[in-house]
Amino acid sequence: MTASPDRAAHLPALRRRRLLAAAGGVAGLGALALAGCSGGGIAGTGAGKGDGTPRRGGRLRAAFAGGGASETLDPHLGNLFADAARSKALFDKLADYGADLSAVPRLAEGWEPNAALDRWTVTLRRAEFHDGKPVTAADVLFSYRRIADPAQAYRARASLEPIDLKASRARGERTVEFVLKRPTAEFPNVIAAFGTSIVQDGATAFDRDPIGSGPFRLVSFAPGRSTVLRRNDTHWDGAPHLDELEFVVANEESARINALLGGQIEYAHELNPATGRAHEKGGAIEIVRLRNSAMQAFAMKSDRPPFDDPRVREAFFLIADRQELVDGALSGAGEIGNDLFGKGYEYYADELPQREQDIGRARRLLRQAGAEDLRVTLDTSSVAAGFTEAAGIFRDQAARAGVTVDVRMGSKDSYWKDILDTGTLSCYRSGAMPIESHISQRLLTDSTTNATRWRDKTFDALYHRAQSTRDRTDRAALYGRMQRQLHAEGGFLVWGFGDWILGTARSLRGVVREAPANTLDWARFDKVWLA
Repeated sequence: MTASPDRAAHLPALRRRRLLAAAGGVAGLGALALAGCSGGGIAGTGAGKGDGTPRRGGRLRAAFAGGGASETLDPHLGNLFADAARSKALFDKLADYGADLSAVPRLAEGWEPNAALDRWTVTLRRAEFHDGKPVTAADVLFSYRRIADPAQAYRARASLEPIDLKASRARGERTVEFVLKRPTAEFPNVIAAFGTSIVQDGATAFDRDPIGSGPFRLVSFAPGRSTVLRRNDTHWDGAPHLDELEFVVANEESARINALLGGQIEYAHELNPATGRAHEKGGAIEIVRLRNSAMQAFAMKSDRPPFDDPRVREAFFLIADRQELVDGALSGAGEIGNDLFGKGYEYYADELPQREQDIGRARRLLRQAGAEDLRVTLDTSSVAAGFTEAAGIFRDQAARAGVTVDVRMGSKDSYWKDILDTGTLSCYRSGAMPIESHISQRLLTDSTTNATRWRDKTFDALYHRAQSTRDRTDRAALYGRMQRQLHAEGGFLVWGFGDWILGTARSLRGVVREAPANTLDWARFDKVWLA
């Protein structure tokens, strides 16, 4: 459901514009019920801190915000960062996103298109499920057909839309021929999309017995509390260094940092900027800061009043003082946005002028729309860092334009599901994914996570043209047209891009510092160790 740096100087030139993250979500920690730990005290995270040689053994305890009693291990249903991290530990995808948001082979050994770009042949590496059965083309096709089931609301369904799964077929045990509905130049992004894990042919019982091909196997699962996993010694990418991995649910940021400081956990996901600053130089823990990783926005539902009028949406764009929001809601740990996803990524329309606050023009637009003295409800929650602060700041900014914003606190357990269908205005964020994936998952008429209810058949057609265009320059021009339309009349008021902050015990080594959330090296618990 699922963060991205805009620190691109170190990236290859062609890819230096791809850096954010994919959807996010959270919930809360009543009691931090933890199983026992083997593995060290408090010492450093990474390179250059003590012995750099991986050590085998121990249990790592990682705290994430969770989804309450409704949590599931079904890798096709997850929306939260905790879901993504658990899925990565238990399952594999054909490909995943590297730090530059390019597709990196995983279960796929490689892929090759035909000349027309409408058939792609994927060759699988030799890998096994936890029960010893090989991962085959039949498993891949079953998994993708399951995700694409129109009767279900699997997040990745829109991402797989270019594939004609009825015509696609196995060409041997380890070869899949994907037949596409139209030429698709960026097909590797499709198979790297969030939520496209490969499960065993016919699998249904994920919460009881999730048979994946990932680096860890399930020991126990208590929804909303704890998930314990054990090392998979036969994993195709090498056995993890850890003996065990435990995910514990800690919805409150204060619970995560206190558990880390108290030695109850070794990894705390998503800390507030103020917390990061307070502990960055203290020495007791390590702070890992992923620069400008999380898109911060307000989502306006464009299919219902008052935001079905593009003049009202434009007025709200002009109400926002973006720097005030970054300074107040993110404690300055980020940079301003320009109402578009993917700042710093490939295809990002950085030629568009930065939008500035203009209260006078906002008032005039509202008057033209017959929306003077407008009153709207802004849904928010403590589900994500900065949400409640951003809601309060924007409420005060809107008042200067004569708009009354009523802030409504939502449930941390169900917030991300609730804002998809209900309300008119909500706090929103996203992590890393390519811009075209953001469009396919959130902005097409049939996208399953379309929080703004943006529906435009001309826009859909432009996306499909871009996907079918072989020449990168021509493809970039089409994405530019789409972004100009979104900048003028879209439903995402993107006000900033915030740093993503993790906390780790000083005993935890091997954490990658250049990995936006939801990319391959984020939450790579199979490659870390306890010193």
